[in-house]
Amino acid sequence: MVHNDVRCFAPATLCNRDPILEVLRAVLPASGLVLELASGTGEHVVHFARHLPDLEWQPSDIIPVARQSITAWISAEELANVRAPIDVDAAGDPWPLDEAAAVICINMIHISPWEATVGLMRGAGRILASGSLLYLYGPYRRSDIPLELSNEAFDRDLQARDARWGLRELDAIVRCANEHGLAFDRVVEMPANNLSVIFRKA
Repeated sequence: MVHNDVRCFAPATLCNRDPILEVLRAVLPASGLVLELASGTGEHVVHFARHLPDLEWQPSDIIPVARQSITAWISAEELANVRAPIDVDAAGDPWPLDEAAAVICINMIHISPWEATVGLMRGAGRILASGSLLYLYGPYRRSDIPLELSNEAFDRDLQARDARWGLRELDAIVRCANEHGLAFDRVVEMPANNLSVIFRKA
């Protein structure tokens, strides 16, 4: 039983966590530390940790309420392979972590200023070893494919909430990654007009 339960719940997580897990199984290393940027409620990291027990997981979030939720999820799931969440500002430099075997970031890029994406690439480029993974998930604009109607509406809603937010051009993200030593690997089509975008440290 969880007393004084402060866990938060994101309904979309139940829909996307297993498709994401399927991709992660194929691309993550067999062991090592995985840093999750902007862990949010903590539902993703405990789900992945439960199904990928040979990896050690480091959740993070800049928002104190999110870190409280993550801590509560870890406690409720009784997982020994998830570290306590840390305060990481993706746009900040340096991050409070020197190295990781992989970095994952789910649904952050479109709900943060562009500076957070630049910081994500800079930080991942610094802490990842050659060949290591940066995994992104979310909706993106692609130059060769018209934006889906649902994502057009989502983009308008995001920009109405904060003019600095919105769906990013995938080409711009790839260029930013390249500037920080991260090479584009591939895109995996995901449900609900989302993408898994995979980079490797050059």
